[in-house]
Amino acid sequence: MRRSVVEVICTTVRREADTQRTGTVKIVAFSKSTDPHLTLRRIERQHALIEELRRYRGSPRSGVALASALGVTSRTIERDITRMRQSGIPIRVQRGPHGGYAFEARSSTAPVVLDPGEIAALIVALVALGPTATESARTSMIKLINALRP
Repeated sequence: MRRSVVEVICTTVRREADTQRTGTVKIVAFSKSTDPHLTLRRIERQHALIEELRRYRGSPRSGVALASALGVTSRTIERDITRMRQSGIPIRVQRGPHGGYAFEARSSTAPVVLDPGEIAALIVALVALGPTATESARTSMIKLINALRP
């Protein structure tokens, strides 16, 4: 039986063990969705959530505001934020009346060295997401493809 790209990606990311250490990032195993379309929608939504948080450059954004911007419930935002933080994405949670969520990535990053297999894995993941789903996805795809060219 052929598996979809999303199923392959999900199977690759999820491990039988609860957690696995890779450098300083803790990779958490999540239960696999039985519906690959739901998994894809979650990936698309989480990517849109990161893009929305990036637009506010580290300023906290409330769960209600994020939910409204993405057309989901605030509970869905909470679940997505929890998953992303457990995966190592730097999202700060600020409690209180002026609290919310903020993306805390550096404005510029150190160079990352990837081997051709790692680049291909990222390209496959972007294809599953839709390489033009967001501007970041589009530019990432271009850079990754150019990196593989001889």
